[in-house]
Amino acid sequence: MADDETTREPRRRRGRPPKALTATGPGARERILEAARTAFAAHGYDRTPVRAVAQLAGVDASLVHHYFGTKDALFAAAVEAHFAPTDGLADVIGAGAEGVGERLATYFFGVWENPVTRAPLLALVRSALTHEAAAGVLRSLVLSRLLERISQRLDVPDPRLRAELAASHLVGIALLRYVLGVEPLASEPAPRLVAAVAPTLQRYLTDPDPGATGAPTPGHPHPSAEDPTPGHA
Repeated sequence: MADDETTREPRRRRGRPPKALTATGPGARERILEAARTAFAAHGYDRTPVRAVAQLAGVDASLVHHYFGTKDALFAAAVEAHFAPTDGLADVIGAGAEGVGERLATYFFGVWENPVTRAPLLALVRSALTHEAAAGVLRSLVLSRLLERISQRLDVPDPRLRAELAASHLVGIALLRYVLGVEPLASEPAPRLVAAVAPTLQRYLTDPDPGATGAPTPGHPHPSAEDPTPGHA
């Protein structure tokens, strides 16, 4: 009996992966994230199983679950690792309400124009069209973590409505331009796109009534009824 007891495997501590799974060298978590970003970008959420990510990272699938728990959490972490919306928050809000629409548009489309950050965003938007988990990640990144914080810091009424209006505008354009490739929008130079979008974002985020049309916006005033215009002298 004593010999049998000495040959038994030692009990593993609950909550920790088997030793064999951790013996993959340093940076296993980072390799998993990079593999997940690559796989999700190439195949989308639905067609990327956890075991495929693990194989690409050179680890066992159990280690992926140890670090991230679920596939949904892995997807969210992979996207956020290469696109952190709050990184640009200070630059967007730093100068206050004046010109915030232009700064937001410059930041948002700048992220999309960068090939490194565009790849995970493409995977995110494509997956969000068909899978609720991916849609939740998109809502969290664009709405909760970026636009709601901007509107709250501007101290304006109805911050969530303003954030949702801005999100619908930005995500809609990103879908047509970067995912569907609709022309001529897809080929429009980024600076011209920013100039076209900025006044609407400014109105959404700062006007007393963000739903009003034709309202003047800070930095982008409209001619008043009293101003002389051609044919109305």
